[in-house]
Amino acid sequence: MLSKDYIELENKYGAHNYHPLDVVIAKGEGVWVWDVEGKKYLDFLSAYSAVNQGHCHPKIVKAMNDQAKTLTLTSRAFYNNVLGEYEKYITELFGYDKVLPMNTGVEGDETAVKLARRWGYDVKGIKKNEAKIIVANENFHGRTMMAVSASTDPDSYEGYGPFLPGFVKIPFNDIPALEKALEDPNVCAFMVEPIQGEAGVMVPDDGYLKKAEQLCKSKNVLLICDEVQTGLARTGKMLASDYENVRPDILILGKALSGGTMPVSAILADDDIMLTIKPGQHGSTFGGNPLACKVAIASLQVLVEEKLADNADKMGKYFRSEIQKMVDEFENVLLVRGKGLLNAVVIKPSKNGKTAWDVCVELKNNGVLAKPTHGDIIRFAPPLVIKKEEIDFAIGVIRKVLSEFN
Repeated sequence: MLSKDYIELENKYGAHNYHPLDVVIAKGEGVWVWDVEGKKYLDFLSAYSAVNQGHCHPKIVKAMNDQAKTLTLTSRAFYNNVLGEYEKYITELFGYDKVLPMNTGVEGDETAVKLARRWGYDVKGIKKNEAKIIVANENFHGRTMMAVSASTDPDSYEGYGPFLPGFVKIPFNDIPALEKALEDPNVCAFMVEPIQGEAGVMVPDDGYLKKAEQLCKSKNVLLICDEVQTGLARTGKMLASDYENVRPDILILGKALSGGTMPVSAILADDDIMLTIKPGQHGSTFGGNPLACKVAIASLQVLVEEKLADNADKMGKYFRSEIQKMVDEFENVLLVRGKGLLNAVVIKPSKNGKTAWDVCVELKNNGVLAKPTHGDIIRFAPPLVIKKEEIDFAIGVIRKVLSEFN
């Protein structure tokens, strides 16, 4: 079968809820992937930061294979001999009392919302069913009903109402707006992405997150950092919130927590927050399964042992400096922004109507895979194991394609 055959299969039998580039990937290793015809591409999307450690990292795959031969799932009806080991490792690594293991990133966000509301009622003393959570405009917390209820993107929420109440939406990177919203005594939490990835890698002003933390503390409100995409070394530090020495009350992790091998997410908090949820009040059949726990430990160890945050910082600065030369040179390249290896390039549509999608198609044709967002933004986020020569290859392709974009 050829690429077109696999594409036809998906179009015929699958829901049409994605618009992929016309490339059918059959193999991955490190920063590279191959299609079914054997053509090689540099992956500059990393499955939306799920493969920070690179495709099929041998240590992670070995941990997965070894555990899969022994025990994969018990449910939480029983103890297993891996979960405690994982819980100890991740809580000590990030400095929290407790972790609640889930599967997908959006389940992590859902859990954080439930946890914050429970804390709001049991600890803060908010009247029953009155708790509110502040969120930022243009956020992306997933696709569940909770997440789309918190969204301001019509593509996410249109046609899915009625929505979950209790969300207060304010502009991102706007401290006065946050300060005003926090005046409501029924607010239990502020949930925010340290950098808004899906919105186009929107980096807030220096000091924004620190000031938000201080304001939340002053009003007895929890700060929830959704680091599903920005965490785990992607932005040049283990957490994007580390840039301002912010310690969120609730930390949400996912994606690269498994190195892209399976869904694994985690919610971290201290006892006074986490222990408000009692047995039977929240859970997941697959959350904390032995296979996921072994994979997560190996995935975190790879990030630490290979110093991938340092590499993301170094390679990201180099990438942005090279793209900035194109911003200065090409009329249709407006700006580059980002931190670490989470970056975006904003382009101006061409005179003949070509958009960021057309740029990504040409990048693909020249061996680099990236995807557009919001029409005029291209996100560039390769695996964190990338080397300078591979960055240089991508820069060469990007320069070639953008120089011809008119």
